[in-house]
Amino acid sequence: MKQEQMIKVWDITGGIHPPENKDQSMGLPLAELSIPEELVFPLSQHIGAPARPVVAVGDAVLAGEKIAEAVGAMSVPVHASTSGTISAIEERTLPHASGMSGLCIVLASDGQHRFAEQTACADYRQLDVNTLLEKIRNAGIAGLGGAGFPTSLKLHTQQDSPIDTLILNGTECEPYITADHRLMLDFAQDVVAGTELLGFILGEPKRVVIGIEDNKPDAIAAIKHAVGDKAIEVAVFPTKYPSGGEKQLIQIITGQEVPSGKIPAALGIVMQNVGTAVAAYRAVRFGEALTYRITTVVGEALDTQRNIKVLLGTPVAHLLNENGFDSSQSSKLIMGGPMMGFALPSADVPVVKTTNCIIAPSVEEMPPAPPAQACIRCGLCAEACPASLLPQQLYWYAKAEEYERLQNYNLFDCIECGACSYVCPSTIPLVQYYRSAKGAIRQQEQEKVKSDHARQRFEFRKLRMERAEQEKEAKRLARKQAAEQAKQIAAERKAAASTQADAPDTVKDDPVAAALARVKAKEQDPAAQKAKLERALDSATSRVEKLQQRFVAAEADQKEKFEAQLKQAQLRLDDAKTKLQDFSTASQPNEVNLETNLKNNLENSLETKAKDSTASPEQTQSLKPAAAETMDAATAAIERAKAKTQSMAEMSPEEKLKAQLTALETRVQKAKEKLQKAEADGSEHVEALRTGLEKMTAKLVNTQEQLEQLSQ
Repeated sequence: MKQEQMIKVWDITGGIHPPENKDQSMGLPLAELSIPEELVFPLSQHIGAPARPVVAVGDAVLAGEKIAEAVGAMSVPVHASTSGTISAIEERTLPHASGMSGLCIVLASDGQHRFAEQTACADYRQLDVNTLLEKIRNAGIAGLGGAGFPTSLKLHTQQDSPIDTLILNGTECEPYITADHRLMLDFAQDVVAGTELLGFILGEPKRVVIGIEDNKPDAIAAIKHAVGDKAIEVAVFPTKYPSGGEKQLIQIITGQEVPSGKIPAALGIVMQNVGTAVAAYRAVRFGEALTYRITTVVGEALDTQRNIKVLLGTPVAHLLNENGFDSSQSSKLIMGGPMMGFALPSADVPVVKTTNCIIAPSVEEMPPAPPAQACIRCGLCAEACPASLLPQQLYWYAKAEEYERLQNYNLFDCIECGACSYVCPSTIPLVQYYRSAKGAIRQQEQEKVKSDHARQRFEFRKLRMERAEQEKEAKRLARKQAAEQAKQIAAERKAAASTQADAPDTVKDDPVAAALARVKAKEQDPAAQKAKLERALDSATSRVEKLQQRFVAAEADQKEKFEAQLKQAQLRLDDAKTKLQDFSTASQPNEVNLETNLKNNLENSLETKAKDSTASPEQTQSLKPAAAETMDAATAAIERAKAKTQSMAEMSPEEKLKAQLTALETRVQKAKEKLQKAEADGSEHVEALRTGLEKMTAKLVNTQEQLEQLSQ
């Protein structure tokens, strides 16, 4: 009592006092549920991105083993709550007000409840904060008292926003729900240990408070006894709905109001549910993943009303049957409390991390709501609103779909507590209008983001195309200017050459003009022209010979390519011959034909090489017939290529593969030699040569396999 008098508390605006109906479920101790034959794990049991499956159908898993991993920061993993086999990964109905379906992992339990290995931590103070946050995240901890916000993300505060107040929410203000009440009675020591852990992670805030309503005297006594002389306050305040709301409890304990559009961390405050604190402590201390929670099962359609330790994924139908559910007496099934909960589409949906209560009321206990009447503008909804909003105006704007005005009237500050609907004499479902309007606004914002992104992409593409067009135009103008300058220089040079021809003395005095004149004279020299044509002929002949060698060594799928190149080279060779023959005929009509000249040139070349070398006379004589054989190199190359192709065509598939294998082995050996030389020289082409060798080796192995298969 002394501690209660020392702690000052404030009142909140509005609020209501509905019947509590909490005694029904507190008459019995905490019970455990039997393991169902099948458990269903939705991948979205938290705010944020759904988790991603990491198991496949048929996999055997243990209790506490991760079956779905987090995707991004705003996500947490999902763990198997018992041992068994993954029987399906499919769409199932989700525990959601809309009755929509979503991807779920289905586990067929083996009834043995075998656990995966857990890593305990005797003293978490020896670990750094990031390691502790990672442990909490990997354990799949999300807020157990509200919307399921990832706990590790909420505890990960920014350096520029230090936390000076930590509040543990043990209020549980909504009627019927007593899950946190039972938790504080049976696990008070764990609640305090979890509070200390969260305080350590947040940098030891100046003030740590556990807030509890005064309608739980036994829980207050248990928590105070567990706190002892620790630096933790136990704040007790009058019962009022919805004092358990985050912003409302902050106002009660600190007297501060969280500004519209802000979060408590902006005021240096972090709030966590007592159940979340216990789950985080057990994850760090004992390595336990979040696989169960305490859930209140209550309602007059049940034989037994109590709090139960339930494995996550347990179908609600199994939970109800274990407590004597009579479907003929039930009007509906509600997940959550009567104020903020929602009617379940089916009893087959599973218990998830945020399932704090299942209500199975009789028709007399919760009769159907009467039809909504016209608003009489009584103003009771505004008096009851704990967020100091104007519910009546929000109702009109939501009904008229005037979303901009709804945002101006701070629609998103509404915590959807249902106090306005509770006091409305016209029984208008105000909260349903607000939820619908919020969804429509979020949809509009998402579409706007997509539209803005598409517009930005279009504008960027347009700008990029304009820039490319400008660069193309600039290059065109530069080429035009360069051509004009070249034309002008050529004209000037031509004029200068003409002037030099008319004035020889000037040419002698100008070395540049003299050099130009010498070049021009050389171009008109028949001997120089003939030498140029002969060089072209030699080059064409060499080109034909090289292509012929490549054609012979090429693989079957590349022969067509080399044959086309060989034909082009032959055309160039014929053209070179024709030009040289025409020049020789025009300049020396009595000269012998081109083939004779070529033969003589080749013989002379060979004789010269023989004289310069150390070859014997017999070797020199043997070189002369070779000159005659290379007279028509292109024709011979083509003939040999045709013969090679004909020979390949007559081969059997096995012989072709053997020939191809021999060629590949030769190429691989040469490639290895080139690579070794490049590595020894430190060449920059080492990587390219290594890549080529790897591809060639793979092809060699593939050919060997084909040959082995063919041989078999």
